Amino acid sequence: MAAPVIGATSYVEESSMGTWHDMPAVWLPDDYIAPLRAAGAVVAVLPEQDPALAADALARVDALYLTGGYDVDPAVYGADAHERCDAPRAGRDAWEIALVREATAQGMPILGVCRGAQVLNVARGGTLHQHVPDVVGHDDYQMGDAIFRDLGVSVLPDTLLATLHPLEREVPMYHHQAIDRLGEGLVVAARSVHGLVEAIEDPAQAFCLALQWHPEHDELTAVWDGFVAAARSSAAR
Repeated sequence: MAAPVIGATSYVEESSMGTWHDMPAVWLPDDYIAPLRAAGAVVAVLPEQDPALAADALARVDALYLTGGYDVDPAVYGADAHERCDAPRAGRDAWEIALVREATAQGMPILGVCRGAQVLNVARGGTLHQHVPDVVGHDDYQMGDAIFRDLGVSVLPDTLLATLHPLEREVPMYHHQAIDRLGEGLVVAARSVHGLVEAIEDPAQAFCLALQWHPEHDELTAVWDGFVAAARSSAAR
């Protein structure tokens, strides 16, 4: 059977490489997509563009992968920005929300990681805690300097995630925002030791799962294998 094609969202930011400096560039850390390659998928990067083209983009892939990145603009869910919020990336927000809504309408497999979990929730009408230390009282979830912190999560039984991940385990964290009010149709699939929502899913879809932690920095592969298997089934249909 042919390898499934997974569409992955990406950054569009000023970057430098060699003699080229401060150029707008489409980029994505390889850590995000290496597990998909290892699981047998082809990855197509979907940089931000006109949200009206979401259906055309998804017509050419078998699954949608929402990767990490900067904060979702609080204006999207009707809130004023916290002082610690990143500068808005309105184009990326609009593009990814359009992709989520189209993929959901099609019943296409969706996997979100970190920002991807937040985008999924906001696209369904949910909201975010804009700065986790205001909720839990410490900075353990984002230590800074790209240092991932292992913290415990509890996966809820009878969820899709429970078929792919141990019910109790430490996982690599790096996020200063988190899911607050759940979006329509979404349920909690895991919580942290401090009660924060760390994974969500849509039980009405064959595969719609998003993790607030970073499985690309974890040795477990079952989530990736399950997502690629779902993409392969989607391609066969």
